[in-house]
Amino acid sequence: MSKSETALIVIDMINTYDHEDAELLIPSVEPVVPVVADLLRRARSHGMPVIYVNDNFGEWRSHHGELLEHALSGPHAGLVDPLKPDADSLFVLKARHSIFYETPLTYLLHQQGIQRLVLCGQVTEQCVLYSALDAHIRHFDVVVLRDAVAHIHEDLADAALRMMERNMGAWICGSRDFWS
Repeated sequence: MSKSETALIVIDMINTYDHEDAELLIPSVEPVVPVVADLLRRARSHGMPVIYVNDNFGEWRSHHGELLEHALSGPHAGLVDPLKPDADSLFVLKARHSIFYETPLTYLLHQQGIQRLVLCGQVTEQCVLYSALDAHIRHFDVVVLRDAVAHIHEDLADAALRMMERNMGAWICGSRDFWS
């Protein structure tokens, strides 16, 4: 499958980290940020669509620019700044765990001719897992980059990656393996 039929999906990385599990999540996010930043650079240089799908944090009157501004003004701006959307990035707001649940993402992907989704972001054992399942049942090929996803509970993240590979046929690999 060509790179033009592939989209990089960045899940929930525009984040203020002021939620209940943040102190467990942040140590896993820190090493993921430079990997995702490199993925963004590579995807953009290859002309691969980049789609941010992000929690709206219950801010139903906000748009993605306001969410980004709020995250960049907080104490964890260093985890967000290297991952900012550029002018060509697409942005979809979500309200629940899956990137597909009551969002226009399926329509958008079909309009773009996308058949394969490369998932990165957070949280492996929650939003990434549920999104991979929903992508699978929608007949998209799924790639999950193990070094570009962050977790709250490492044991559950490891189990989630195994489930995605075994039960959904996802290609689980490192970010460097994907580009080779």
